[in-house]
Amino acid sequence: MKLVVVLLAGLLSAATLAVIVAVGLYLYFGPQLPDAGDIGTTQLNEPLRIYTADHELIGEYGTERRIPLTYDQIPKRQVYAFVAAEDDRFFEHPGVDYQGLMRAVVHLIETGRKTQGGSTITMQLARNLYLTRDRTYTRKIKEMMLALRMESKFSKEQIIELYLNKIYLGERAYGVGAAAQAYYNKPLDELTLAQAAMIAGLPKAPSAFNPIANPDRARQRRDYVLGRMHDLRFISDAQYEGALAAPVTAGQDHGNNKTNPVRYEAQYVAEMVRQEIVSRYGDKAYTGGFTVTTTLSSSRQAAADRALRRDLLAYDARHGWRGAETTIDTGLLDDATKRRGALDEIATRGGLVPAVVLGTSGSTLRLATAQYGEIDLAAAQMPWLSAGQSASKLGKRGDVVRLAYTGSKDKPWTLAQIPKVQGALVAMDPHTGAVQALVGGFDYNLSKFNRAIQARRQPGSSFKPFLYSAALAHGFSAATMVNDAPVVYDSPNLDKAWRPQNYSGRIYGPTRLREGLVHSRNLVSIRVLRRVGVGNTIDYVSRFGLPADQMPHNLSLALGTASFSPLQMAQGYSVFANSGFRIEPYYIQTIEDGRGDTVYQAKPQMACDDIFDCPMIDENGQPLDSSNLAPRVIDADNAYIVGDMMRDVIRHGTGRGALKLGRDDLSGKTGTTNDQVDAWFVGFNANLVAISWVGFDTLTPMGDAETGGHAALPMWVDFMGQALKNTPTAIPPKPEDLVTVMINPDNGQRSLDGSGIAEIFRPDRIPSREQAERAGPSNSTSEVEQLF
Repeated sequence: MKLVVVLLAGLLSAATLAVIVAVGLYLYFGPQLPDAGDIGTTQLNEPLRIYTADHELIGEYGTERRIPLTYDQIPKRQVYAFVAAEDDRFFEHPGVDYQGLMRAVVHLIETGRKTQGGSTITMQLARNLYLTRDRTYTRKIKEMMLALRMESKFSKEQIIELYLNKIYLGERAYGVGAAAQAYYNKPLDELTLAQAAMIAGLPKAPSAFNPIANPDRARQRRDYVLGRMHDLRFISDAQYEGALAAPVTAGQDHGNNKTNPVRYEAQYVAEMVRQEIVSRYGDKAYTGGFTVTTTLSSSRQAAADRALRRDLLAYDARHGWRGAETTIDTGLLDDATKRRGALDEIATRGGLVPAVVLGTSGSTLRLATAQYGEIDLAAAQMPWLSAGQSASKLGKRGDVVRLAYTGSKDKPWTLAQIPKVQGALVAMDPHTGAVQALVGGFDYNLSKFNRAIQARRQPGSSFKPFLYSAALAHGFSAATMVNDAPVVYDSPNLDKAWRPQNYSGRIYGPTRLREGLVHSRNLVSIRVLRRVGVGNTIDYVSRFGLPADQMPHNLSLALGTASFSPLQMAQGYSVFANSGFRIEPYYIQTIEDGRGDTVYQAKPQMACDDIFDCPMIDENGQPLDSSNLAPRVIDADNAYIVGDMMRDVIRHGTGRGALKLGRDDLSGKTGTTNDQVDAWFVGFNANLVAISWVGFDTLTPMGDAETGGHAALPMWVDFMGQALKNTPTAIPPKPEDLVTVMINPDNGQRSLDGSGIAEIFRPDRIPSREQAERAGPSNSTSEVEQLF
């Protein structure tokens, strides 16, 4: 009896001591800890995400990759996988698992070593939110106290929801939503059981169990999680066996960039958006969870990327082979694992896959890649190899070269090299200014210089439609005769006399204005500019949104010696496409903050004509007013006639390469500068304007044959073929007051007998019969001689 009393007294004393210690710990540590209510306002650092108009991800910026999900959005098997792996009594304990804690204490007494046992999901969350990762008793006590506070104020569902959104899982992914994208490139609810278990195995050691970097160790950890789920009856025998047999698939759905969820390349636009959001919100741009929807069409953006890269590679194939990009130690080549490791250090650029030369046999080049194994290239797959030449001319064992994927079943690969020439492509809706596609170079990771908006290059003859529009506004018609004859200009500002020539070097004599544009006659353009006046022309062209300070105040302006970016040219040409209205380019449609509230909505001024049916109310249901309408800057008559002359550029002139598209609604103009330094093609229909430019960043000649029609037009044709696929014909509407009259093509006057060719005139510019009778059969009239 006495022993029982002693035992009871001892237990009571121990209990009293435990209470005193607990109270003491609470009084000491409690004031140092945050109130559990603060957890409700915990900020999850969400990155800036940028999407196309059809909601395809094109960019993500921030130190933490995160996709917050509610508890209801998280699949139950994902919850069970984490519970099985980290805390199987999560739904039973009050935040501290005393059973697990006692096991940890016993292990400490027996071995003298601390373990990680006894740390519940709630305790892990407390540590992640408020504490350091130092393995000390003090931190452990704080963990338990915070866990108890949390469990007293929040439900289990709320706690595990925050835990699964907060926890770090490797690959810059915080939370299960981001981890699903980082490892499998798909939403969390589309993961298989095996994939869910793989993610649940990561918290213990995200680097060691990373399924991309360490697939074998990751599989072992995954199988452990599956075993725990099976033991706890979270999954059936069949589910368990099926998941165990599943291969490790992390990183296999991402193409060459295994951990990047971005599927549509638009890095130049993404960077434009990033800079804009940072300018608005500062560093909060990277943590505030902003979602930006751009105006890009994902399909047209993809088409633009492909078209630009194909065009630059085609240019490169027309010029010299520069040799190996680098070399790999030949001692590594016979070991497939070592060879693959060396190749993995070389990034794919512009879609070009790195490959190492294993050897040559006659005209065959044997290569190895990291992703696609060994590949043999025949002579026809190597643009720089002539018939009968040995493949050893292009590479020796150990040389690293590039391969381009062609998509052909018979010959899927071709030898390539990263081009030194560069390019840009911009496509825009001419009625709103919405940028539909924009590419600023061959590969953003090779050069972040955005040539679509930052490069100011001479447009060459692609400037001439603006000049001819000015001429129409100053009394000309499309049939006005201009003498294509030599001109010589002396000036004290010139070292020698300026003797401009046509590209062909030929002289054509009296030429109708339409023919001058169709065949890009330089001498005609100079005489037109001299007649209209340089000052008048610059003032007029400024209406198109092209800055006056970027145009030279001399007659060289007629040859396109101004300096404009491709985006500026797209804005200018939109005036012709939309019947005379100036629109402003824009690329951000909406900005939403981390709460999902819209903090910015674009309200572009719109060009309203018979093609584009302007909405009569805005997104809030309010009537549109004049502030929503783009200003008219040239007459519809003028815009239509210039556009019609540019349709002839494609039908009969320097843009004939676009005929392969089989459309009759395309207007366009080539542009080539002196020594073929810049090559352009600018074209449109009523619904889309597209600009292609090719050139070196260093203002280096591209070669004698590299004109706008040869170097830039194929890119434009490639893009427009995809962009306008299955779209109806869209020609800007013809103004009702325009009149079609038959004219004599030799003198531009009205045909007296009804023969000749048709030409379009404004009512006040129709040639009279009297003028035709005065002109007679001669190509030169007194009126022409007086003017030119």
